[in-house]
Amino acid sequence: MSKQIQAIRGMNDCLPTESGLWQYVESTIRQVVASYGYQEIRTPIVESTDLFKRSIGEVTDIVEKEMYTFEDRNSDSLSLRPEGTACVVRAGNEHGLLYNQQQRLWYMGQMFRHERPQKGRYRQFHQFGVEVFGLAGPDIDAEVILLSARLWKKFGISQNVTLEINSLGSADARVSYKKQLVAFLKTRESELDEDSLRRLKTNPLRVLDSKNPQVQNAVKDAPKLIDCLDEESAKHFQGLCERLDNLGIQYRVNPALVRGLDYYNRTVFEWVTESLGSQGTVCAGGRYDGLVEQLGGKATQGVGFAMGLERLVLMLQTLDLDKNIVSVVDIYVTAMDESVELYARQVSETLRDAVPQIKLMNHCGGGNFKKQMKRADQSGASIAFIIGQDEMASQQVAIKYLREKQPQETISLNELTHFTQKLFNV
Repeated sequence: MSKQIQAIRGMNDCLPTESGLWQYVESTIRQVVASYGYQEIRTPIVESTDLFKRSIGEVTDIVEKEMYTFEDRNSDSLSLRPEGTACVVRAGNEHGLLYNQQQRLWYMGQMFRHERPQKGRYRQFHQFGVEVFGLAGPDIDAEVILLSARLWKKFGISQNVTLEINSLGSADARVSYKKQLVAFLKTRESELDEDSLRRLKTNPLRVLDSKNPQVQNAVKDAPKLIDCLDEESAKHFQGLCERLDNLGIQYRVNPALVRGLDYYNRTVFEWVTESLGSQGTVCAGGRYDGLVEQLGGKATQGVGFAMGLERLVLMLQTLDLDKNIVSVVDIYVTAMDESVELYARQVSETLRDAVPQIKLMNHCGGGNFKKQMKRADQSGASIAFIIGQDEMASQQVAIKYLREKQPQETISLNELTHFTQKLFNV
């Protein structure tokens, strides 16, 4: 026997037992972004490596350690996309979507990072994000946060997530702040771990983001970036906070929140949860007003967020909120013997024409009544159509309720469409 080939570590199959939950999550996301007037954009999975070096930053963990990078046959350096924002900006620049325009866009798809796989964090993962271009005020920052809050409401997890916000100010303010931060950190070098010592030279703000308890203790008295904001950034942040207050969105200002990507400025935010243990962040984003120009376009404001869908799915499962996901099958159609098989098929096809929202599964493979009812129950259907010679002769269908204690009943074909619409509220 040949050796079985298995999936690559950290790149997982989505099995039929899980796909229903994923479809529910994806369809809910589509409904919410549509309700805000956002349009979908789809970008390639493979991009030029330089795109991510220029946007994310060459001294970030993503570029240094995690990207899947290779040379193609033309010796061009290509990478599997590790995140979506840079791809959307590249597409916007290339197709003339951004300059002097306002765009509200969203995307959803696979991303790739070579990191240690763990529950909710994989090497191939799925990300949903929104990106808005051409709007400078705190009103749009509030809108993208509000959109994410509506998603939590739709999924029933509003009480399980907390919003943290901060401002990184302007590029000039950060340069000034970095000097203060580096001076402070050099007085605490003995308390920093190897990663933080490296970041001290390359990206000192990331030291504030360390998850090492010893480093967290060392930086707790570090100067705060939010205290060093330029006047315009401070006003912008105040405007955001006022809008969130008025909209009833609770939040916590976290001065240590800096985000891991170099392109952020001013507003940054994260939605965090204690439901996933160490994997606490379920959604993160902020403003990136310089990125479009950095990637070859003309100066254009930008703001957005991204969320990992694996973590969202895991959260719904952890909180037992996946139990109410709509079944793959609504109605299981049986045929008690071969002589009524075609009639049963005709009944199903007629109902599919009349009520296209209904999900029907026809029994195949024969078998006695007990076997067919067992298959009907395993399908997850709410009801079964039982069709035998008597039903075919009288142009009727017998209805057996599989999830409720109701007596079996018989419906004529003329009544079947109305009966089904009423039963499933369509």
